[in-house]
Amino acid sequence: MLRPRDALALGLLGVVGGSGRRGRALLTAVGIAIGIAAIVAVVGISASSKANVLAVLDRLGTNYLTVTPGQSLTGGSAHLPAQAPGRLSLLDQVQAVATTAQLDVTVRRSDRLPATDTRGTAVLAADDGLLSTLGGELATGHWLDQGASGYPTVVLGTTAARLQGVDPSRGDQLVWLGDQWFTVVGVLKAMPLAPELDNTAMISTEIAEQKFGYEGSPTTVYLRTDPRHVDSVYEVAAGTADPRGPEEVEVTRPSDALEARAAADTSFTALLLGLGGVALLVGGVGIGNVMVISVLERRGEIGVRRALGASRRHIRAQFLVEALAQAGAGGLVGVALGAAITVGYDVGADWPVVLPAQGLAGGVLAALTVGGLAGLYPASRAARLQPAEAVRPV
Repeated sequence: MLRPRDALALGLLGVVGGSGRRGRALLTAVGIAIGIAAIVAVVGISASSKANVLAVLDRLGTNYLTVTPGQSLTGGSAHLPAQAPGRLSLLDQVQAVATTAQLDVTVRRSDRLPATDTRGTAVLAADDGLLSTLGGELATGHWLDQGASGYPTVVLGTTAARLQGVDPSRGDQLVWLGDQWFTVVGVLKAMPLAPELDNTAMISTEIAEQKFGYEGSPTTVYLRTDPRHVDSVYEVAAGTADPRGPEEVEVTRPSDALEARAAADTSFTALLLGLGGVALLVGGVGIGNVMVISVLERRGEIGVRRALGASRRHIRAQFLVEALAQAGAGGLVGVALGAAITVGYDVGADWPVVLPAQGLAGGVLAALTVGGLAGLYPASRAARLQPAEAVRPV
């Protein structure tokens, strides 16, 4: 009788019994490890991405709306009335209102650079309450407070600061905005609910009026509403902002964009999982090939064992355990590698590290399943060998 412990010992001995077999087993285990690592990394990174989106929504809330001009009835660009922010602030369910307005001026690192070298950075007039309304944070410096609103100061978005080569940690930094120097007093962190602000240079509405003729018509109005009444505010925001032309006003909910991105990530994850599955399948085919070669090389061993009383079931179990051992070793290495990739990616992206237990366990189970299926045919072939046939020279 072949006990499970003996079958395991025989299977492991068959894998590491010779240098040639060890080398082939290592290569097949690497194939399995690559497939499992890909699957585990994709599952882990996807879970971390979703956790990050949920954390952002929990921190910033889903009770934000943006009001922007749409298209006029003639197909041109519409404009929001200067009175739109005040009208929207009168709605009972609106908790805070802030505005930005794009100015027809440029910003660049130096007055020596060509006027076209703006690195895509837009210049906005922003009111004092923008940062608090959006729940934004400063990476360094301070916001455009009222005390300095009449001075040529500017706050840059995180992308704008990088593209313009501004690093406030090196001391006072200046940018050439319009036709004069502005002092950079702050740099924002990334704005998940308002990514359009990341590559902008924001100045106060007061300085925009003094220097650039800003007349108060905003290009974007940001609303924070009562969470229980987001839908009702959404329905009336366009008509409130512009009673004469509500059809020329566009109202959006930024949190919907984050949720849509999470859905797109899910679709992309399915594609990558498919590629990982293909790699795993290739690894399984490799195990099957190696096991068939092993059966042919060990015909004498099989014949001797059959002659000494080993049954077909015993031979089948031995070779099946060998296949499972190779796949299991590759699965464990793949899980460890996939987890390391996930942790490294999450730390680099500043995301919460999430390693789903079902993904880790599923990786090992998938490897064992592929190994078992790949080993069925070679194990059955070995079991069908008759003792006299097995010891006959090939």
